[in-house]
Amino acid sequence: MCEFYQEALAEAKAAYAGHEVPVGAVVVWQGQIIGRGQNSMERRQDPSAHAEVLAIQEAAKNRGSWRLTGCTLYVTLEPCLMCAALIRKSRIGKVVIGAIEPHEGALGSALTVNDLPPRSQHVETTWLYDPASEALLKQFFKELRASHDHDL
Repeated sequence: MCEFYQEALAEAKAAYAGHEVPVGAVVVWQGQIIGRGQNSMERRQDPSAHAEVLAIQEAAKNRGSWRLTGCTLYVTLEPCLMCAALIRKSRIGKVVIGAIEPHEGALGSALTVNDLPPRSQHVETTWLYDPASEALLKQFFKELRASHDHDL
């Protein structure tokens, strides 16, 4: 597995340790990580605090531009529509995805943001089908359901 994807997976594991949905992301430009993010919705009480959003914000700040042309985003779970739209808006051209999100994924599973105008802003997608990312997500939701069962 690529070193950059491993960094995204480390972010997902950190989110898991913080009782967040374990999703991590990194933005890479010219062989360097310029942005990192992990889901932080619970900690921040912010519905937009997705791993991709936070990684893109940091990358834009570090690059000094919201235009992230030439960057690649590595993310452990397929981005939702909000994140996929932000990926396109920020001009990220390639996304490497660890696991499919069949309910809300917007880069090919539930829908694809590439079908929306402007079609000139196509996002290239590479699927890794990473079992480690899938296992981390399954374990998180299993534990979450068990804790809710105990609360009843």
